[in-house]
Amino acid sequence: MPNDKAQIEAWVAQMSVHTPVRTRAMFGGHGFYAGDIFFALADDNHLYFKVDDSNRADFEAHGMEPFVPWPGAAPMGYYPLPSAILNDMEELGVWMDAAIAVAEANKKPARPRKKKA
Repeated sequence: MPNDKAQIEAWVAQMSVHTPVRTRAMFGGHGFYAGDIFFALADDNHLYFKVDDSNRADFEAHGMEPFVPWPGAAPMGYYPLPSAILNDMEELGVWMDAAIAVAEANKKPARPRKKKA
C-alpha cells in the first residue's frame, strides 16, 4: 500500500523542527534525507530509522523489529520508530541524530557516472 501523502508531509514537518528534512519517492515508499544523508524510510505508512550496533538496542528495548520489505526478504538496517519517540520532540531529535550518524558512517561512495558517447 502506498504511503499517505499527508502523513509523509506531517513527518517531514515534525522532523524539520530539529533538522531540515526532505523526502524522495522510491520503490513505492519514501526516503528521508538530512542534507544528502539518507537516514529514514517510509513504507506502508510506517516510519523506519537507520540502525546499526550503536542504536539497535534502543529500538529493541521498545519491542521493535527490523524492516522486511516483503515476505521472505532479508531484514534491512532500518527499524520502525516507536510512536512514543515520534510524539516527544526532544527525544525525536536524539533518535534522528543517531540515525543520521549511522547513515553517515555507513554511506557508500557515489558510483562514478558513465560518460555519454
